[in-house]
Amino acid sequence: MNFARQFAGTPISFYHRNIGFYKKKLKIGDGYRISASSKHLVFAYYVTGHGFGHATRVVEVARHLISAGHDVHVVTAAPEFVFTSVIQSPRLYIRRVLLDCGAVQADALTVDRIASLEKYSEIAVTPRASILAKEVKWLSSINADLVVSDVVPVACRAAADAGIPSVCVTNFSWDFIYSEYVMAAGYRHHSVIWQIAEDYSHCKFLLRLPGYCPMPAFRDVIDVPLIVRGLRKSRNEVRRELGIGNDVKTAIFNFGGQPAGWKLKKEFLPDGWLCLVCGAKENQDLPPNFIRLAKDVYTPDMIAASDCMIGKIGYGTVSEALAYKIPFVFVRRDYFNEEPFLRNLLECYKGGIEMPIKDMFSGHWTPHLQNAANLKPSYEGGTNGGEAVARVIQDIAIAKSYAPTKIKLEYPFVLPQIHN
Repeated sequence: MNFARQFAGTPISFYHRNIGFYKKKLKIGDGYRISASSKHLVFAYYVTGHGFGHATRVVEVARHLISAGHDVHVVTAAPEFVFTSVIQSPRLYIRRVLLDCGAVQADALTVDRIASLEKYSEIAVTPRASILAKEVKWLSSINADLVVSDVVPVACRAAADAGIPSVCVTNFSWDFIYSEYVMAAGYRHHSVIWQIAEDYSHCKFLLRLPGYCPMPAFRDVIDVPLIVRGLRKSRNEVRRELGIGNDVKTAIFNFGGQPAGWKLKKEFLPDGWLCLVCGAKENQDLPPNFIRLAKDVYTPDMIAASDCMIGKIGYGTVSEALAYKIPFVFVRRDYFNEEPFLRNLLECYKGGIEMPIKDMFSGHWTPHLQNAANLKPSYEGGTNGGEAVARVIQDIAIAKSYAPTKIKLEYPFVLPQIHN
C-alpha cells in the first residue's frame, strides 16, 4: 500500500487513529541471551542522525552481535569514536552517511519544528531516488542478511527493494514525532509523514523499547528490555578518582549541550553539594562546587556515582537513571513527542521530578535537588536489552521469516499477547 499517495492531504489526527495496528505483540524477558552462532551473518545497522543517544544504544546491540561472531556495518553520521571506543574489532565497519536529521534544535531545549521538516526534506525526500539506488547497491555489495534501523525510515524501504528483511529497534518513530510539527509547518509537509510511515511499513518487526510512544506504521511488535550501557567502575572508584567523599551529595549536569550564554553559579546548589558537568567547554568558567568532566568520560559511570541527575528527558538519560536507580531532575522541552511517554515511565517507578525551566535558568535548584535526594527509584525491569535485541535479530536473520506464533513456542517469552 502506498500510504504517501493514498493519504496525502489527510489530517494527521486521522493517521494516528487509522494507519496500522499491532497485529501481533510479544514480550521478551530479562533472561534472553545470545550465544555464538554456527552461521556467520552480516548486519547493516542504520542509526538516525539525531543526537548520540541512538548511537550509544546501537553500540550495545552491535557489540553482542560481534561477540557472537557476526559482522556489523554501522551506517551513521555520528563520530566513529562513539563506536570504536567501545568495540575494537575487525568485524565492526563504520560507513559515514546521513540519511535523516531527527529534530533540529537551536540549543539543548529548543526544537525548531519547521526547520526539522525542511531539513528532513532536503536530506531524505529530494534525493530519495538516488538514496534508494545507492543503498540497494551497497546492501547487495556487503551481502547483508538483515537490515536493522534505529530508526532511519528509508533504510526499511531500501532493504525491501534489495530483497532483504528489516527490523526497527526504537521507542519512537519519526512519523509520530513529526506529526505535531506539520501543524506549524503547513499542508505542504503532510506527504513527508505519509512517506515515512510507508517506509516503516516495509519493516518485518518493531523491537519496541520501554517508554514507547504510539507507532502506528508498524504491524508486528516484540517488546524488549531497556538497552542500557553497563558500568565499568564502581561508585567508590569514580568518587575516589574525582576526589569526592562518599558522603558528599553530588549531582550530574547532563544536557548533551548547554543553552548558549548560560552561566552556572555557586548558589545554584544546596550547601555542601557538588555538581559534575558533562560537555562543559574548556574555556567555560565554573564555580568551585562544579566539576568539569573530561570530554571522553564514560557517562554511565558518572551517573551511577551521583546522587541525582539534572537534564532533559531522552531515552538514554531515562534508561540509565532507571537502571542505576538515580533520581532524575528533568527540565521539560516542547515539541519532542517522545517525552511524555518516557516521563510516564520515569515517574511510574518514582524516578523523576520536574524542575520548571524558569527555576533552572534562575538557579532555583535547591528544593528540586533536595526533593530528588529523598526519592527511592524502584525500577526492577530488565536492563539487558542490548543482548536480548542481538539474540532476536540473529534469529530473524537466520530464519529469514520470523513468525511470532512460532517464536512463542520456541523461546522463553513473557506474557505473549496476540492482537487481531
